[in-house]
Amino acid sequence: MFIVIVVFACTYFLIVFGLIHRTVAALAGALTMLAIGAIRPVEAFWAVDFDTLGLLTGMMIIVGITRTTGVFEYLAVKAAKIAKGEPVGILAALCLITAVLSAFLDNVTTVMLIIPITFAIARRLEVNPVPYLMAIIIASNIGGAATMVGDPPNIMISGFTGLGFMDFVTNLAPAAVVVYIVTVSVMKSVFSPRIKTIPALKGRIRRLKAEDQLKDRVLLGQCSAVVIFTVLGFVLHRQIHLEPAFIAVVGAVVLLLITNHGLLDALRNVEWSVIIFFASLFVMVGALDKTGVFERLAGECLEITGGDILLAAMLILWVSAIASALIDNIPFVAAMIPLIHDMGRLGGFDDLTLLWWSLSLGSCFGGNGTAIGASANVVVIGLAEKSGVHISYLNYLKIGFPLMILSIVISTVYLLFWYYLNVN
Repeated sequence: MFIVIVVFACTYFLIVFGLIHRTVAALAGALTMLAIGAIRPVEAFWAVDFDTLGLLTGMMIIVGITRTTGVFEYLAVKAAKIAKGEPVGILAALCLITAVLSAFLDNVTTVMLIIPITFAIARRLEVNPVPYLMAIIIASNIGGAATMVGDPPNIMISGFTGLGFMDFVTNLAPAAVVVYIVTVSVMKSVFSPRIKTIPALKGRIRRLKAEDQLKDRVLLGQCSAVVIFTVLGFVLHRQIHLEPAFIAVVGAVVLLLITNHGLLDALRNVEWSVIIFFASLFVMVGALDKTGVFERLAGECLEITGGDILLAAMLILWVSAIASALIDNIPFVAAMIPLIHDMGRLGGFDDLTLLWWSLSLGSCFGGNGTAIGASANVVVIGLAEKSGVHISYLNYLKIGFPLMILSIVISTVYLLFWYYLNVN
């Protein structure tokens, strides 16, 4: 058990501080677990959550084909024109588009689509792009918390628990909406003095034509139909007895068939490093579970909370938020899922739903706390650096961490309300 914990801790250290690529670190950790006999190859295979990997792969293919239509650039320009070139209005509009898209696509893909047009708008207004980039990071993590497919932690929770698309929407979307409204209101106030421009430059935005961004209207219609039916499948997956991963993969295959899109081109849209990263994490977590690490930690947590599920939920919420701010929330959630399962088994809890919602809100919103808290944060900051824009850890911390704490305070009130409404 000690050796397994050391291997896992070393891998975490490499991931958090970016000493080597996180996929390489996770893969090395998984192979080490196999080499020392902590988990056998057959057990490692079954430890991998193929529902999570299938869902991610299917959605990446669908989004990758859809992005070639220019629809995401169209939405960004349209929003900027509706805001009439006002920098603060554009910030709010980009946040709204990002949050909504992040709820139905994964938030990493969403920010990769939104960031290029954000830079273009900032250049036309001749304003500092950093406030826009930070606002998009925060909006993406909030929007991603609202649904099953919006943020990798939710995908992982769904894959383990079987909680459906509508379970996440009905239980988490209300909290996400409230947090979004409060957070964007604060950001507009904070960033307003930093993104002022002159009327002549606002006119540049008003003269843009959103329709010019659309590259293939026929393909857009085909993609829209597949996306609608895929999301509808997520909503109804329990009624039609199909797993979300299967629905996503079927959607991707149907889109390939009706668009005659090249298979190799479609597979290039899949972030294979992300898929390997997830698979490696699942193997490491499987090794920890097999050696009894989570069972022992679960016992300690139950002793701290005295077996009170509400106190346990609050502990999970705040620990998840702080931990996800300090380290990437994906490996953290991968470790927490079996821990919560063991807490339920040892504590005799009949229904762990409250604990899953606590983990989801804590990890998704907690990702906003620092520049490395979530994958979307790392992606945006990396894209910014390629464009010559530097967002320092400290400058992000000054904005992101207080907003994260505010969102967790709101989540605490929401979960207390949820508990007394659904349990008492």
